[in-house]
Amino acid sequence: MSPESPCSEDLPCCFLRNALGNIWVVDRGMVNEENLAFIRDRGGRYVVGTPRSMLKRYEKELTESGWSAVYEDVEVKLCPTPDSSETFVLCRSQARAEKEKAMHERFSERIEQALVSLQSRLARAKKRPNRSQVERQIGRLLARNSRAASRYDIEVQDDPDRSGHLVLVWQSRDDWTAWAALREGAYLLRTNLNGRTPENLWHTYIQLTDAEAAFRTFKTDLVLRPIYHQVQPRVHAHILVAFLAYAMWKTLQKWMEQAGLGRGVRTVMQELARIKCCHVILPTSTGREIELRCVMQPDGHQRTLLQRLGLKIPLRLGQPRWRRIIDT
Repeated sequence: MSPESPCSEDLPCCFLRNALGNIWVVDRGMVNEENLAFIRDRGGRYVVGTPRSMLKRYEKELTESGWSAVYEDVEVKLCPTPDSSETFVLCRSQARAEKEKAMHERFSERIEQALVSLQSRLARAKKRPNRSQVERQIGRLLARNSRAASRYDIEVQDDPDRSGHLVLVWQSRDDWTAWAALREGAYLLRTNLNGRTPENLWHTYIQLTDAEAAFRTFKTDLVLRPIYHQVQPRVHAHILVAFLAYAMWKTLQKWMEQAGLGRGVRTVMQELARIKCCHVILPTSTGREIELRCVMQPDGHQRTLLQRLGLKIPLRLGQPRWRRIIDT
């Protein structure tokens, strides 16, 4: 499978099957030791993401050479592990690094602006504020901006210049800033597959992007969001309809690729959706009317798309149908 968005590691879970057997590929949000033990106890193999906290163990490797390019701006390298039963792969993406850097700057700016505003309110207060309330406000602020919350050391102190008043004291942590800049765009993979190159392991893991794209297509393009059916046959029917719709979507995508039209199925669907079917009713001398279902003729751009896809729009749908005129 070819990745559609190789910079993202926030992906779901899928179960791959190849000539060598089954492989579990799991996003870091679903990974814990209990789940990995479940897979290992059954002889399973896996390539999984890891919690961001594990990157700290490989801080040195992030600064060293030995990286291999696998996809445009994505690089990978194998990391040494004390336990030979597992392999760790360090990955980094320049595009994701820029995204995470922008997020850190945005959340840091929000925190600092809120702290300045809170300090201003404390300075204008005519009576001593409740320290616990001020600390809770700070806690809620950091919770809303958790991406940069650890960047600051914040303390509520008694104001030395005004007895009975409070003052905020905060500072940015240089060690957090340096570590954030180093780990931006980086993520760590973990696997019990042996003898694989880091490039092969990364390509195996990134197939989760196809699973993510499939869920997005179901929910957004095909409008087939999960429905809480109460009867098992209805559950099976929903799965069947969703599968058939997605199979048709992927078929159209393959046709587009072969015709040199790219992979933007949504754009083509929106363009072809403008072709309408209309009912034409004609009176006759027999006291009855005849109804025809006619298809509008596509415009020049639509005709080009249809021709490239090898599709032909019929002039009519179905057979003419007689209608009796009912006197009122």
